[in-house]
Amino acid sequence: MPFVRVDALGAGPERLDALGRAVHDALVETLGIPPDDRFQVLTGHDGTRSTLRYDDYLGVHRDEGIVYVAITMRSGRPPERKQALYRRIAELAQTYAGTEPRNVFVTVTENESADWSLGDGVAQYLVRRGAPAPAAHGPAGETPGGA
Repeated sequence: MPFVRVDALGAGPERLDALGRAVHDALVETLGIPPDDRFQVLTGHDGTRSTLRYDDYLGVHRDEGIVYVAITMRSGRPPERKQALYRRIAELAQTYAGTEPRNVFVTVTENESADWSLGDGVAQYLVRRGAPAPAAHGPAGETPGGA
């Protein structure tokens, strides 16, 4: 259940959508994330009211095509899979959105199962399969589903 934030300079709705698809497709392909597991915040910055700052750190020349991708996900994936993810995001960002791979800056923050509530105030990853989830106030006394 990755949570993704994409911030792009000078990006309108179409480019933001393409970048979101690039990140999601890369997560599905490289980490086996379920296709319907998409939670993203896509933000375009116009350079006036909001902007992004960047330099040429570590010899990577970035420009106004910069895109920051911040992914929060549960821990446990080996470095090789993460490297494949970074590479695939950069490839798909170029294919889908025309973003130069050098302008794709990715960071991953990892946490544990207890750090997630996917709705209804329940830590779904902690609820054992088959065990009833804690009751929530829903229509007609319905309770949310399990893990």
